[in-house]
Amino acid sequence: MNILITGASGFIGTQLVKRLSHHQLTLLTRHPEHTAERLGEHHHYLSSLDGLTNLDSFDAVINLAGEPIAGKRWSDAQKKNICHSRWSITAKLAQLSSASDNPPSVFISASAVGYYGSQGSQHIDEASQLSPESKAEFTHQVCQKWEQEAQNAASETTRVCIIRIGLVLGAQGGALAKMLPAFKLGLGGPIASGQQGMSWVHLDDLIALIEFLLINPHTSGVYNGCTPTPVSNKEFTKALASALNRPACIPAPAFGLKLALGEMSTLLIDGQYVVPKRTLQEGFTFKYSTIDSALNALFK
Repeated sequence: MNILITGASGFIGTQLVKRLSHHQLTLLTRHPEHTAERLGEHHHYLSSLDGLTNLDSFDAVINLAGEPIAGKRWSDAQKKNICHSRWSITAKLAQLSSASDNPPSVFISASAVGYYGSQGSQHIDEASQLSPESKAEFTHQVCQKWEQEAQNAASETTRVCIIRIGLVLGAQGGALAKMLPAFKLGLGGPIASGQQGMSWVHLDDLIALIEFLLINPHTSGVYNGCTPTPVSNKEFTKALASALNRPACIPAPAFGLKLALGEMSTLLIDGQYVVPKRTLQEGFTFKYSTIDSALNALFK
């Protein structure tokens, strides 16, 4: 297959490129030369979509591009960057697909479990109804329009698959890499109440899910990209400390996080217990279905 991948140089994209290296890949990245050094000179690279008038030459699109949502404090300017980096490229890809005489057969686009907003202890799936309060949250608003732009690529010849991705666990990047220094020093601990939900997925399972949607023509619509076993922050903290053979008894109080991070602290203090009901119904199987098995695979 000839596949266009955006966000190819990111944490998820880098591993996806390795997994799909037997296909013909075109990678969209802001720094083609640097990315080629990391991912290989044999791929085709684009620095922007400006030179494309359609997507006729591609069999599939995998859209992972987006400013890290937890990369910086949520100033008004940063919120605009978070939104623009997702919405504009997704809208452009959908426009190019619509302008194609022979559009891609599948358009896979990332989203996030932040779509659901804060949900307390309730377990939710792809069909769950959201409250007005959840819909008012920034993370929902980001994901809702992101998904809407992706759905605009749908047609009789193009199926759209959207993956609402949870906390991705990998040793070489993502949120886990930011947690590791403190935990390795024995300075980790639960955040706020520790009861907030953490919906997670091992990086290998997420890559396998993307490939599953890529090659199975019956799939379309929204899929939760997280395991069937979400855990509380307290349970996650205990499992991570155990995998690293370190204690984890230094809590991070909510007021301190709010003071340090502002509105972005909601990513840590609030949460949701998301289950992949539709993902499982379609026949996908998670290799790492418990938090202990996932973390032990990464660190032992």
